[in-house]
Amino acid sequence: MTGPVPVQLRHLTLEWGRRTYIMGVLNVTPDSFSGDGIMDVSAAVTRARQMLAEGADIIDVGGESTRPGAQPVPLDEELRRVIPAVEALAGELDAVVSVDTMKSEVARRALHAGAAMINDVSALRADPEMAGVAAASRVPVVLMHGYGTAKGASSPPARSVVSEVVEFLEARIESAVASGVARDRILVDPGFGFGKTVQQNLEVLRRLGDLRVLGLPVAVGPSRKGTIGHILGGLPVQERVEGTAAAVAVCVMNGADVIRVHDVGAMVRVARAMDAIIRVSE
Repeated sequence: MTGPVPVQLRHLTLEWGRRTYIMGVLNVTPDSFSGDGIMDVSAAVTRARQMLAEGADIIDVGGESTRPGAQPVPLDEELRRVIPAVEALAGELDAVVSVDTMKSEVARRALHAGAAMINDVSALRADPEMAGVAAASRVPVVLMHGYGTAKGASSPPARSVVSEVVEFLEARIESAVASGVARDRILVDPGFGFGKTVQQNLEVLRRLGDLRVLGLPVAVGPSRKGTIGHILGGLPVQERVEGTAAAVAVCVMNGADVIRVHDVGAMVRVARAMDAIIRVSE
């Protein structure tokens, strides 16, 4: 099986398999699970500039928290949070920006403002018009696995979580392609931390390589998640850097192409070290 074809994001060429790409999380929300939400555009620019200096390849801007129990954000409010930040990052910083949203209108306006990628945790299920936006724009789109609602609130089934993830993603890929989304513009995400038990999240990490059967780039977001805190004795979010580093190392070892993180500097170093260890230089 040939590998995924390279993707151009503004000035960044994603050459899958050559190295791991780091996506820095920029939450423009007051209720981020990680406690790092930013509600001011100038603060968002400052934070993004720092992440880029630390080696982030992509800045992922989200205006609606996906933590368990988070309240839905009305469209107008999400637009108010997201669009000025995207405009500033793409304009002032010339950053490669991904928009983390389940709403087609937010995605459409963010792309017009300079975003170059859509990260939809509902895998195009929450908004029936999202597939059309992705298809028309031809930007890469991340399809994530989650049980139950778009935020993955229900209990997962008893059988192998990885088998469920692969089957779900196969179906979502087929649906996206049928809606006009180019297959070579799709990334898949197993949904670490979304509607899964601790042991199932760990199984996802151990068997991440099983997603290669889909023939598409793999994105993973283990950063600061509850599973990390749990296995380290209940550590709070701000003390999960080392646990996240271990998860990132396993993700790289098992073939992740893009890793979504909060602690950019530390995780860039982890990814670079792992790339040097496991990838053969030409």
